Amino acid sequence: MGDPATEEGKALLMERSPLNFAQNIQRPLLIGQWANAPRVNVAESDQIVAAMAAKNIPVTYVLFPDEGHGFARPVNNIAFNAVTENFQGLCLACRAEPIGATLKASTAQVRHGAEFAPGLLETMR
Repeated sequence: MGDPATEEGKALLMERSPLNFAQNIQRPLLIGQWANAPRVNVAESDQIVAAMAAKNIPVTYVLFPDEGHGFARPVNNIAFNAVTENFQGLCLACRAEPIGATLKASTAQVRHGAEFAPGLLETMR
């Protein structure tokens, strides 16, 4: 691990940070973020989404404000699985079960890219 207090550590962190390579992403990306995650915080997901959006790289970003490390609430897990299935269905050109009301039952907040998961825009209305 790089130590951000040293020049060598900062260089190592910069060299390995996905944020510095966002422009190289060539396929759509789905990001599911737990707001209370102890390892990857919301600001880091916000940064990669902003970097991808600035380069017009498709990215869908779903935040769960009441989750920590993993899903504790089954309705949130079901909602993210529905989003994932529809996102992958579009990417792989295959069938997917409609999202339906699963998102409304959850605390999911679609922060970016609803258009890249079929049915997601409709559930937000």
